[in-house]
Amino acid sequence: MSIFDILGPVMVGPSSSHTAGAVRMGQMTRRLLGGEPESAEILLSGSFALTGEGHGTPRAILAGLMGMDPDDERIPQSFELAGEHGIKFSFGTVNLRDAHPNSALIRAKREGRDVEVGASSPGGGRIRVFSLDGLPTSFSGEVPTLIVRCEDRPGHVSRVTGAVAAQGINMSKLQVERDTRGGTALMVIECDQRIPYKVKVAISAIEGIYNVTRLNPGEESK
Repeated sequence: MSIFDILGPVMVGPSSSHTAGAVRMGQMTRRLLGGEPESAEILLSGSFALTGEGHGTPRAILAGLMGMDPDDERIPQSFELAGEHGIKFSFGTVNLRDAHPNSALIRAKREGRDVEVGASSPGGGRIRVFSLDGLPTSFSGEVPTLIVRCEDRPGHVSRVTGAVAAQGINMSKLQVERDTRGGTALMVIECDQRIPYKVKVAISAIEGIYNVTRLNPGEESK
């Protein structure tokens, strides 16, 4: 157990789960989208829907979408700042069955690209993504992680993991999901070392790859 587990994150707001975790959910969506969204629809579930307003959860998620950290003093002004940034946003509620009580579904768009992220905030400022673009998954972004969207075709898993291994990177966990046979597949690869940009370049060059996102802790995605 670390001192972080005992004290929780440095943050602005009353709750590590409803505020700090909510900021990180917005940050994660921003990273998966590849930058600040032009529009966002934020749907709160469970405890987030019932008590999130009082804890500042909507403002916290929106702040994260703009790249703010949990200790940013501008979080309470995120609605106004989003307006200044030209971000169109809306809020609502949703019933996410079997999800953690502190959960949200975030739909964001940017430059013709869109992403739908289902994430929960179990406490201590930590988060877990449980769905991405409608496909089930499970990752936190606390370790170097590759997110690969591609065609569901034979050989893709071996070619993608081969590109990672070629850089001397050890893979600790691999998840593969698909919507339909021969449709769209989602690969989530958690690694022991930082993932360099050239890995993204190598994977992106594989035929049938739609999108590659690198999640290195403490870095913006690119």
